[in-house]
Amino acid sequence: MLPTQEKDFTRGEEILAVSLELSKGSWKVALHEGRRDKPAIHAVSSEAAGARLGQVVGVIEATRKKWGLAAGCRVVVSYEAGQDGFWIHRALTKLGYEVLIVDPASIPVERRARRAKTDRLDVIKLVTSLRAWLRGERDRMHVIRVPEIAAEAQRHLVRDRGELQKEGQQHRDRIRKLLRTVGCWVEVERDFAERLAHGEVRGYDGAALPPELHQRLTRECQRLALAQQQFAELEAALVRQLPQPVRERITRLTRLKGVGEVGAMRLVLELFWRNFSNRRQLGACVGLVPQPYDSGESRVDQGISKQGNRRVRALLIEMAWLWLRHQPHSALSRWFAQRTQGTGANKRHRRISIVAVARRLVIALWRYLKDGVIPEGAQIKAA
Repeated sequence: MLPTQEKDFTRGEEILAVSLELSKGSWKVALHEGRRDKPAIHAVSSEAAGARLGQVVGVIEATRKKWGLAAGCRVVVSYEAGQDGFWIHRALTKLGYEVLIVDPASIPVERRARRAKTDRLDVIKLVTSLRAWLRGERDRMHVIRVPEIAAEAQRHLVRDRGELQKEGQQHRDRIRKLLRTVGCWVEVERDFAERLAHGEVRGYDGAALPPELHQRLTRECQRLALAQQQFAELEAALVRQLPQPVRERITRLTRLKGVGEVGAMRLVLELFWRNFSNRRQLGACVGLVPQPYDSGESRVDQGISKQGNRRVRALLIEMAWLWLRHQPHSALSRWFAQRTQGTGANKRHRRISIVAVARRLVIALWRYLKDGVIPEGAQIKAA
């Protein structure tokens, strides 16, 4: 008895799935409405960003008319998160399209040692995953939440502050290393540029620095002075540029001992601009949740996931160490002390435990901002 092949021709909601593979030279556009064997692939390569986006819209509308889809059918566009940011999402949303930004690491790929990889294959994989996601298979890809324009703009301030601080330290390290090549071990202090200009900086034997080295050090001092000037100007005007609700949240965090103004500002602007439903969602967002590997007889702890914002993750580790120092009587500090005391505790065990403290700390701070619940045993700074 031969099996009977059945086909269901009942039409549901018409959805045109569109995926974009972005690159500098051109974009690949894949379109699929669910009734064809293969998606349609197009390429747009206009030099201007607005014109290239207009070409994408033209391809979508032309394909919709060609396939006989209704003018008001649902159009869902997806592309991978990357250096293009969110401007494509905002531009297409204004035109009435539904846009999803996908985490590239969440799309499953073949595990062969050698596999073909081209922009065409990538955009086909992306539109296929999008069709599955629209059918309810949410594990096929992870959608990224898009911040508001104001929240994204405010992050530039705190990130620029960090870059300027890092740049100044890089200039100091470079000057220090250049001086060591001639046996000069002086510290690079505030008056170093003036001492260098007056010839007070000399080698190990008291001889003057070579003219070429002196010129290079002078240029490094000029770049260092510029970075310090920009850092001071930004530091003075940073908080005033933030809206009042954001400043109030920063002030609330700084009331807790062990939380400074810079750490609170970075945490609010980088993480707490979005709303979380529960603590598991928060822990997964910062990438501080464990990733077990349990298959057959293999049971391995792979460490934390390290997903999400790496700046926030590094900040939370620093804040966890400060919390232990300034909040020794809190429940978190007592829990850390119990886990790390004894003969079996070593430096590696402390580094592992501090990650758990950081995860618990961010959850406690989230509850403190959301519901006003002070972390257990935490002390408030004096007014």
